[in-house]
Amino acid sequence: MFKKYLAVFVVSATFFAASNIVAADVVPTILSVPEGKLSIVPADYPALKSPAMRWAPKDFAKDPSVVWFKDRYYMYFSIPPQEKDGGKYGWTTGIAQSDDMTHWEYVKNLLPDQECAKNGFCAPCARVFNNKVYLFYQTYGNGAKDAICMSVSEDGINFTPNPSNPIFRPSGTWTNGRAIDADVFYFNDKLFLYAATRDPEGKIQKIVVATSDVPLDKLDDVTPDSWTQAYDGSILEPSLSWETKCIEAPTTIERNGKLYMFYAGGYNNDPQHIGVAVSDDGVKWTRLWNVPFITNGPKGQWNSSESGHPGVFLDKDGQTWLFFQGNATHGKDWFLSRVKIEWETNDQEIEIPSIADEH
Repeated sequence: MFKKYLAVFVVSATFFAASNIVAADVVPTILSVPEGKLSIVPADYPALKSPAMRWAPKDFAKDPSVVWFKDRYYMYFSIPPQEKDGGKYGWTTGIAQSDDMTHWEYVKNLLPDQECAKNGFCAPCARVFNNKVYLFYQTYGNGAKDAICMSVSEDGINFTPNPSNPIFRPSGTWTNGRAIDADVFYFNDKLFLYAATRDPEGKIQKIVVATSDVPLDKLDDVTPDSWTQAYDGSILEPSLSWETKCIEAPTTIERNGKLYMFYAGGYNNDPQHIGVAVSDDGVKWTRLWNVPFITNGPKGQWNSSESGHPGVFLDKDGQTWLFFQGNATHGKDWFLSRVKIEWETNDQEIEIPSIADEH
């Protein structure tokens, strides 16, 4: 485990409390790190510099989400427009399978099968409920009208879309109504749906949350009326220099009654980095640090343009893995990778993630 930097943080947190940086109107940052530190994990740390997994079909894949389902791992991800039968599709969702989370076999890409998704659909979040795979994803190519949809599968490969799609888009004077980068988590007997939206001018990307009391065994019947925005405003928005004008791609995991959110700060290739926040109730969030957990790599490294769009995964044995995207070409290609996450509780009873070196 990455003990050296973890130890530095645990000691320094005692001296760097109560920062004035604001995550959102109701969410103050309470922990910090020494000034001048670029990230919690060094950009050329071995698990990042030479990752065990660096994969993409045709050298291009984004937005990973992984589940264990029916004796294998499935990964769902975004792929760019594909040529087929003389026509061209917009962004769609790809599927791959694996026995070890390192070597992946491309299975297929899902094609538009609803009017709302005809221009494209991507950025999937996969969850297993009721012995089925539920895929929450965004429509794409519609600007401020993009919204969150849901499909369900009994085999992890063939999906049936919810007939009431799209199931969620935010409302209020603080948002332009767009919703992308869905993440869904069952917490405190409720479904929490996180998504990225933008300000009314469409320039600042930030996070919205909605909740639903729909029982999991009735999830197939979820509709737009099933969701209620849990807060009239953004629960996490860019305020740190490395987040520039964008916080997106929320992905959550529960640890001892708290939710931990890995998120992307900065637009693609800004560069984009990965941050971490914690919450007791799923609505009020606090950043763990004022610097990224994982940043882009140095020049010449495979992720020098960005390390972004995380997807956290809790394996069947309790091990946490963080999948993410990276590239060194400013977006001419994109690869998916992963790191093993270990946790250690600090003296404030907050669990601190660190990267384990697999080499």
